[in-house]
Amino acid sequence: MGTAFIILIVFGLFIFMSSFFTVKQQSSVIIERFGKFHSVRNSGLQLKIPLVDRLAGRVNLKIQQLDVIIETKTKDNVFIKMKVSVQFKVIQEKVYDAFYKLEYPHDQITAYVFDVVRAEVPKLKLDDVFERKDDIAIAVKRELNEAMTTYGYDIINTLVTDIDPDIQVKNAMNRINAADREKTAAEFEAESSRIRIVAKAKAEAESKRLQGQGIADQRREIARGLVESVEVLNNVGINSQEASALIVVTQHYDTLQAIGADANSNLILLPNSPQAGSDMLNNMVASFTASNQVGEMMKKNNKKIEKKPKPVEPQSGYEDDILPETK
Repeated sequence: MGTAFIILIVFGLFIFMSSFFTVKQQSSVIIERFGKFHSVRNSGLQLKIPLVDRLAGRVNLKIQQLDVIIETKTKDNVFIKMKVSVQFKVIQEKVYDAFYKLEYPHDQITAYVFDVVRAEVPKLKLDDVFERKDDIAIAVKRELNEAMTTYGYDIINTLVTDIDPDIQVKNAMNRINAADREKTAAEFEAESSRIRIVAKAKAEAESKRLQGQGIADQRREIARGLVESVEVLNNVGINSQEASALIVVTQHYDTLQAIGADANSNLILLPNSPQAGSDMLNNMVASFTASNQVGEMMKKNNKKIEKKPKPVEPQSGYEDDILPETK
């Protein structure tokens, strides 16, 4: 009798303890009574009737993420793989619908994601898919919200986290990008070369301008020196022709001296004989004298032509044109 009583007490304690249970934070428990839904219990210590009520299941109220990988093609017939991440949670007020209306919620969400993505992506070209991935994510979220709210699920966010075209398409895109960058680099190099050429041309033009200005100044000073030399020689009784010839001969000997001062010079000045200086002086004096005589003769001829009157030309044919009656 004592053993049976002890067993009864132990069984009673077991039944009593099994009537208590705890529910974790951010979760709910479905209680069924004789196989029928009875209540939803939230976090904390809860009580149920032993042997009558049972825990049918627990529902997670945390935000969950489901990654869906979809293979589809674009408008320009490029096959791509897209990874869409769906963040969702069970609405606390609709735990009953989430538990009883859907057997496999992940499969349901995956099916909707496939349907939306395969309806939106074929409308876009490959480049547009990369640029408008946010629009695709918004379309997926809108469609999922309309469908899954009925089942007690709230779609928090949808993200297109990866777009992976075929490997050959990726290689072609990389080649296009590399070619475009090489084109840009070539344009910059050409512009740089053009700037260098223009700058060099401007520098050469400025150098030549300054060089020409220097030569002009040099010749101006030489001419001024020659004028002064001729004036000095005229003052001592040497006429202009002889003075000019003497200056030329002097410059000739100065040039010979400058050539002889450079040991590595290969320049040969012709004529280079000892009597070249005197011959040059005589020739120049003779040429100056002959040119003066020719100039004087041309002046006399011009004066004679100016003094000679011009003959008056008769008006030919005028009298022949008069009619016989008038004569």
